[in-house]
Amino acid sequence: MTASRSPARADSEPARTAELLRNARFEVLPLEGIEEQVLAHLGTDAKVTVTASPRRGLDATVELTERLTAAGYATVPHISARLVRDRAHLTELIDRLQAGGVRELFVLAGDAAEPAGEFPGAVELLEAIGPRRADFDAIGITGYPESHHLISDEETIRAMFAKAPMATYIVSQLCFDAEVIAAWIANVRRRGTDLPIWIGVPGNVAYAKLLRTSMRIGLGESARFLRHRGSWISRLVTRQFKPEQLVRDLAPIAADSAARVAGIHLYTLNEVARTERWRRAELARLGA
Repeated sequence: MTASRSPARADSEPARTAELLRNARFEVLPLEGIEEQVLAHLGTDAKVTVTASPRRGLDATVELTERLTAAGYATVPHISARLVRDRAHLTELIDRLQAGGVRELFVLAGDAAEPAGEFPGAVELLEAIGPRRADFDAIGITGYPESHHLISDEETIRAMFAKAPMATYIVSQLCFDAEVIAAWIANVRRRGTDLPIWIGVPGNVAYAKLLRTSMRIGLGESARFLRHRGSWISRLVTRQFKPEQLVRDLAPIAADSAARVAGIHLYTLNEVARTERWRRAELARLGA
């Protein structure tokens, strides 16, 4: 049976949803045309995070980060531990980012099958950054509401404990289920990790693209969710995932002060224009 909501709680939910939408970060991939999309559709008050991939390497991430920072955006490059060759390479990256005015990092293990050097995971890279972590205003790490396709649940839990003292916030991996996210946040807090959490939410992105991404990063439950919603692959090609219900479902979680939710992290998959139009339309609909 679904519990009835009090009028006060029902009235406050649009305000909570609007607050989540206002507190949004935008994740982009360093591919051709994305710089123009960001410049055309996002104001410089937006925080833009730039991913790293084994195929394109860290140079593509850093180059886009430098250009967007110079254009006035607050940017957050992803530093994938498995793509860093050695300590000299790490120092070079940090020096370059600082010279470009970057004030925040996001450190993760990355998807490379084999490390390029001595850093197999985020813990080792954060330890190697050492005192220079203080050179940045914030350092983010990854959290996994669903099981990671390469790392066991036990290992992700252990790694979070090890990473947390060297970081300032957590971003959750892509997930489509508010109940799964809520249970994961509760577990994180119960285990004693108190860092603020940015909840990873899909942007206004084609179902087909989301399904491919979910399969690639091993999100079994999320992939099944998309299959059920899509019904037929032919329909997936033209349909868009609408994030508003997920954001509404997350609003009560974010309102719980014990959850320490900082906002939402929008995985745009480079659908920046469509995702920002959706966000602004939702804010307008909510009277915000």
